[in-house]
Order: sequence, then C-alpha cells, then structure tokens
Amino acid sequence: MADNRFPNAAQSRAQGGVREGLSTEVTTVLRNTYMLLGLTLAFSAVTAGTSMALNLPHPGLILTLVGFYGLLFATHKLQNSVWGLVTTFALTGFMGMTLGPILNTFVANGAGHLVTTALGLTATIFLALSAYTLITRKDFSFLGGFIFAGALVLMGGMLIAFLFNLPNLHLAISAGFTLFASACILYQTSAIINGGERNYIMAAIGLYVSLYNLFISLLHLLMAFAGEN
Repeated sequence: MADNRFPNAAQSRAQGGVREGLSTEVTTVLRNTYMLLGLTLAFSAVTAGTSMALNLPHPGLILTLVGFYGLLFATHKLQNSVWGLVTTFALTGFMGMTLGPILNTFVANGAGHLVTTALGLTATIFLALSAYTLITRKDFSFLGGFIFAGALVLMGGMLIAFLFNLPNLHLAISAGFTLFASACILYQTSAIINGGERNYIMAAIGLYVSLYNLFISLLHLLMAFAGEN
C-alpha cells in the first residue's frame, strides 16, 4: 500500500503549479494596480494643477460627495469592462480638481511648504506600509471591522463639523482619517496578496482614495501644528 503521507513527484509538480499560478496572478494584479494607481495620481495632479491655474472655486462638500460617490458607484458597476477605466480617471480627475482650490489657499497664505511636507509624509507612509505588507505577507483582513466602524464614526463627525464650527473636532477628524487611511492601505494591500481582491481597477481606486484622505488629513494636521488659520 502506498504511503499517502508523502506526495509523489506528480503531486508535487501539480501543487507547485497551483502555487506558481496563484503567485503569477497576484503579481499581475499588483503590477496592474500600481501602474493604474501611478497613472491616476499623475492625472489627478494635472487636474489639480489646472484647477489652481484657473483659480476655480471649491465645489463644496455636498457636490464633492455627490460627485465622488456617483463616480465610485459607476466604477464599481463597470469594473470588469474598459468603461471602468474611463470612470476611474473621471473619479480621480474630479478629486484632483477639488484639491486645487485647497492647495491654492495654502499657497496664497504662504504655507506652500506644508503642502510639500504633507506630500512627502504621504509618500513615506504609503511606501512603508505597502513594503511591510508585501514583505511580511501578513493578513490584515481583521481590520475590516475597524475600518467599517471607523467610517461610520468619521462620517458622523464630518456631519457635526459641517453643522457646527468646532476647531477641536476638525483636528480630531483629521487625526482619525490619518489612522483610517493607514489601516485601509494595510487592508487593501493585504487583500491583493492574500486573494481577497482580484480586480485591479477597484484595488487602485481603493488605494487612491486612501492616499487622498491621508494627504488631506496630514495637511490639516500640519496646518494646526504650525498655527496657521
């Protein structure tokens, strides 16, 4: 009787083929995700620069939320077609446009150095968290509950901050978004590596939104610590 505790050569090759196939799939998703993320960040920078050059006004919180969630919903529905790429660039371009007036405010008040610092910190945090997840391949799926609860708390805080002018609350929301965005980067990168995310369009959008939130939150925190109005 054959001893089934030890796989034969054919079984080993088959198992190795499965592992190699999964590894290739993960590599492909990662490569496409980071390529699309880089392109959307560049496009977002162009629309932000155009918005700054034209001195466009900020569309306001309501229009920003409607535009963001509307385009996000469209991207989710079209994620498996080429039109998903179109809505992806529409979404990131729109978010870049809303960023332009914010950056103009900083530059006009002589706080352009805070923009550069926030951008550097955002890149450093993203690279560090991504590298840690990619190297350790740790499963951060347990952060799902924290992210869901955090999103509800932050949305409630934003609503209160929109209705009442509470400086300390604004600062707390910015700090909360910094932690929230960092957790999302760990969660999303882990999902790609461990098989939870196989659509590079949605993976890129998730990372883009996390980077956007992280940058804006760090910008507000730096402004507060620098004593800027």
